[in-house]
Amino acid sequence: MKKGKLFFIGIIIFVIIFVIYIYNKNKIDKEKFIQVNSNGLSNTTIAWGVKRAENHKQPDLGSKNMEVLSQYNAIAMGNSEKKYVYLTFDEGYEAGYTKDILSTLKENNVKATFFITAHYLNTQEDLVKQMIEEGHIVGNHTVNHKSMPTLTDEKVKEEVMNLHTALYDKTGYEAKYIRPPKGECSQRTLAITDSLGYTTVMWSLAYDDWDESKQGREEYAKQKILDNIHPGAIILLHGNSKDNTNVLDVCIKEIKNMGYEFKSLDEFEK
Repeated sequence: MKKGKLFFIGIIIFVIIFVIYIYNKNKIDKEKFIQVNSNGLSNTTIAWGVKRAENHKQPDLGSKNMEVLSQYNAIAMGNSEKKYVYLTFDEGYEAGYTKDILSTLKENNVKATFFITAHYLNTQEDLVKQMIEEGHIVGNHTVNHKSMPTLTDEKVKEEVMNLHTALYDKTGYEAKYIRPPKGECSQRTLAITDSLGYTTVMWSLAYDDWDESKQGREEYAKQKILDNIHPGAIILLHGNSKDNTNVLDVCIKEIKNMGYEFKSLDEFEK
C-alpha cells in the first residue's frame, strides 16, 4: 500500500476518534448538568440588579429574585422603617487603598464587612488580620471568584469551603457571610451555601466603582452614594477604588448627618 493511502487512512481514523471523543465529552457534560439539577432546584442565573428609587426610598430589587433569596435566608436590604445602613466592601485583590479605608472606618467608629477571595487572603494576610482585630467582619467571596451557577455542586462547595478553611487556619476566624462572585447565583447555589451555614449577602446600593479606568470622579462617587442612600441599605463598595477611598470619610459623615446609623451585618434587621 502506498504511503499516500496510509496517510489518508490515518487521517480518517483520527477524525473518527476525534468525533467519538467530542460526542462522549458532550454526553458527560450533559450528564453532569443533569446531575447538578437532579434535586429539582432551578439553576437559572440570577444576575443581581437594582432599580433605583428617588428621594431616598428603597429601590426595587425584583420581587421574584427576593422571593428566591428569602427561601434560603439570604439578605439584600434591611428594614424600611429604620434608618440603619450596612457598609460592605468586595476585595478581590489589593490595590493599595485598604489601609486608608480601615483608618477612615476607625476614625468614624464604623464597622464594615470585607468579602475576600483566596488571592486576597494569600497576599494580604496582615490586612485581613487587621480587619478582624479592629472588629470588622470578613466574608467569603470564594477561592477563584467564579460565577457559581456555572459550577457543579461539588465545585461550589470547594470554592466556599476551601477559602473557609484557609481563613480559619491562618487567622482562627470562621466566616459566616458570603457574597456570590459577580453578583451571580441561582436557587441551586443559594441552597448549597445555605446548607454550608452561610448567609448570602447581596446589596441594594452600588455603582460602577470597580473599574480602575474610571477613577478620578470623586463628585460622581459622592453623588451616587449619597443620592441613593436609603433605610436598610446594604452598600457595596470595591476596595480597589481610589475614589471610594477619597470620599469615604465625607460620605460616612454626611450619611450620619442625614440621620442614618451604620450597623454591622451581625445587627441586621429585616
